[in-house]
Amino acid sequence: MLRRSALAQALLGRPWLLALLGLPFVLVLVGAIVALFLWQQLPALDALTDYQPHQPLRVMSADGQLLGEFGAERRRFVPLKDIPKPLQDALLAVEDADFYEHSGLDFGGIVRAMFRNLTHRGPLHGASTITQQLARDTYLTKEQRWSRKIVEALLAIKMERALSKEQILEIYMNQIFLGNRAYGFAAASERYYGKSLDQLNTAEIALLVGLPKNPMGFNPVQNLGRAKRRQAVVLERLAAVGLISAEQAKAAREQPLDILRPKRLAGIADHAAEQVRQEMLTRFGEEAYTRGLTVTTTLLYAEQAAAQEALRHALFELERRQPFRGPEATVELPMGDDLDEALDAAFDAHPDLGELRTAVLLGQDKSAAQLVLGDGERITLKGAALRPLQNLKRGAVLRVLESGKQWQISQTPQAEGAVVTLDPATGAIRALVGGFDFARNQFNSATQAWRQPGSAFKPFIYSALIEQGGWAGTLVSDQPFEQGDWAPRNYDGQYEEALTLRQALAKSKNMVTIRIAQALGPERARAWAARFGLDEDKQPLNLTIALGTGSVTPLQMAQAYAAFANQGQLPTGWLIQRVQDAQGEIIWKADPPKPRQAISARNAFMTSQLLAAVAREGTAARASALLGRWDLYGKTGTTNDAVDAWFCGFQASRAGAVWIGYPQPKSLGERESGGGLALPVWAATMAVALKGQPNTQIEPPAEGLVQQDGNWFYSEFAGDLAIARIGLPAAAAEDAASAPEAGSSEPLRGY
Repeated sequence: MLRRSALAQALLGRPWLLALLGLPFVLVLVGAIVALFLWQQLPALDALTDYQPHQPLRVMSADGQLLGEFGAERRRFVPLKDIPKPLQDALLAVEDADFYEHSGLDFGGIVRAMFRNLTHRGPLHGASTITQQLARDTYLTKEQRWSRKIVEALLAIKMERALSKEQILEIYMNQIFLGNRAYGFAAASERYYGKSLDQLNTAEIALLVGLPKNPMGFNPVQNLGRAKRRQAVVLERLAAVGLISAEQAKAAREQPLDILRPKRLAGIADHAAEQVRQEMLTRFGEEAYTRGLTVTTTLLYAEQAAAQEALRHALFELERRQPFRGPEATVELPMGDDLDEALDAAFDAHPDLGELRTAVLLGQDKSAAQLVLGDGERITLKGAALRPLQNLKRGAVLRVLESGKQWQISQTPQAEGAVVTLDPATGAIRALVGGFDFARNQFNSATQAWRQPGSAFKPFIYSALIEQGGWAGTLVSDQPFEQGDWAPRNYDGQYEEALTLRQALAKSKNMVTIRIAQALGPERARAWAARFGLDEDKQPLNLTIALGTGSVTPLQMAQAYAAFANQGQLPTGWLIQRVQDAQGEIIWKADPPKPRQAISARNAFMTSQLLAAVAREGTAARASALLGRWDLYGKTGTTNDAVDAWFCGFQASRAGAVWIGYPQPKSLGERESGGGLALPVWAATMAVALKGQPNTQIEPPAEGLVQQDGNWFYSEFAGDLAIARIGLPAAAAEDAASAPEAGSSEPLRGY
C-alpha cells in the first residue's frame, strides 16, 4: 500500500509523466474506435466472393483461331490449379513470402516501412501483402496517404476472413494490372511473349513477376532496360530463397527476351470482327465488352488469311503501277537530342498499315538513302530504289515494303477491294475481307459497297435464256449494235457474224448479251436476276442491264453464284455460329437460314456448263491454270473505263466473289481488268479453300434434261423446239454455224 501510494503521489506530482504513460492507451483506444467506424464503412466483398472478372469480347474462327478482341481490359482467366507452380512460387517469393502464414498484414514489414517513412523524405513506403494489393486494386486508389493505407489494411483483414488463401491468390493473379492493357499474368504472357503460361521459361517468369511493383515503369515494351534490371533483382531473390540456383539465375539474366512489339498490324478479319461486335452490342448491350463472351464465326482462319493477303497484294501491285505521289508529309528533324521526340510524333501521326511500314528519310546522297522505321530500325536504299526519292528533303514521311530482303518505296493504296467466299450448300461465310485496312477505312465493302458488276452479271442473262429454251449451241449475232445514241462495243473491239452461247460467254461478248437481253426483254431479264437475290430496283429497266450497269454487293454476287453450284438453291450468307459465356456455356446458337430454290437444278447445271467453258478456255482460263484444276466455274467482270474489276466463281464446295475499285468511282487504269486484278485474288483464296479437295464436277440432275450429241437440253425443248438463233436471218445462221446443230430454222417466241 505504501509503495502504491508513493507511486500515486509521484505521478500526481508529475502530471506530464502521467500524460506520457497514458498516451499509448489513448492512442490505442482512439485507433480502435476509428477502426471500428471504418470497418462499418468497408464495402461488401461481393466483387471477390462472387468473382466475375471483366473479360473482353473474343471473336474466333470456326477452327478456333483468335480473330479479334473488344474491351478496355485484356484478360484471360486461368484457375489457380492451371497456373504453373514455378510462377506462383516466384510471385510469392518476390511480393509476399509469408502469404500463407499471415492474416492479411505483414506487421514486421509495416514497422520497417513506418520507420523508413519517418526517417526519410520522398514517396511513402509500404509493406503491402498480396491481399492488400488486391484490396487496393479492386476497391481503392493508389494515392499514398495514411488514411488509404488504414482502409487497405482493414479490407485485407476482411478479405482474409471471407476468402481462402487459394481464392485470394487466384483472383490476384488474374486481376492485377501488368501494363499494356494486360490484366492478369495470362494476358501479360500473351501480350509480351505471345505465349500461354505453361510455355514460359525462368527468364520470362522473372520479368512478369517484377511487373506488379511498377507495371508502367517496368513495361518491357517501353522500358526494356529498366525491365531487365528489375528482372535481375527478381532472379537474385529467387536464387536467395532457393527456388533456382545461382547458375540458373545467371543463365536467365543472359537469356535474350523476345518481346512482342505493339505494331499496328492489320488483323486478317477486322471488318468481319467489327460486324460481329455490332451484332453482340445489339444483343447484349455494353456488357458484351466485359462478360467474357466468345463468339465463334463460320470463318476458316487459313482461307480468311489467304483472302486478306491476296487482296492486299493485288492493291499493292496496282499502286506500284501508279505514278509516285510524293511523301505523305515532311517533318522538321532537329539534329540534337530532340530527334527521337520528332520521330515519335511523325510515327504517331502516320502509323504502320500492316506490312506497309512508315519510314522517315534521315538523309541521302547519290549512292544511298538512310531511313528509319517506327521501331527504330534503320534501313538503306540503293540503286533503282532511290528514284522516287529524288528532290525529297530530310524528314520526308514515306511508305516502304520489304520484298525478299530488300526494302522498296511504296505508297498507301488508294483503291479498295472486297473478298467473300462461302459454302454453297449452307451459306456459311468462310472468308470476308471488307477492305484494304480497317484502321484506314471502316466501311465494309464486302457487304456495303453497291457497285456495277459489269460482265460478271452476264451469266444471269444467259440463265434466263436457257429457261426459255436456249442451250450452249444457240447462235447469236455478234455484230455492232446501236439504239439511239447508245452504241456499245465489245471489250476487245472484235466482232463476228455470230457466236454460240458457249463461245460468247467464254469471250465475254457484249453484243451477244445485249441481243439476248433484247430477246428476253429488260423486264424479264431484271426479274430473273432478282431470283438470285439481287435487288430488282437496283437493276436498270433497259438493255444496259445486259452489261451489268446495275448495282450489287460482293456478298450478293457470292451468294448468287453459289446458286449455280447448289442445284439452283440460293444460300443466305451467315457469319456467327454460336456465343459462349466466360464459363464456356452456349448462350446463343445460330439457326442457319435454309437456302431457297431460286432457279431449277437443271438451269443451274446448264448455266454452270457455260461457266466451265469460261474457266477452261475463256476469260477465266487463268484461274484454272493457276490452280491446276478443271472443276472451276467463273466469270470476270470489268465495267466501262475499268472502274470496277470483278471475278465471281465457284467449285462444288465453295463460291466466292472479288471486287476491286476506288471508293469514289474512277478508272483503275486503261490496262486494268477483272481478269488481271480480281481473278488472281480469287485464285489465291481458292488455292487454300480447295487444298486437298479432289476435282469434283457439277453433276446433272436426274430429271428434266436430255443429252443429244453431247449437248444438254431441257426435255421439253429438245430437238427442233430449242432456240436455234437470235438476231440472225436463216441464211446467216447457216453460214455462221461451224457444225450441224439442233434447232428450228425460225426463232421461237419472238427471239
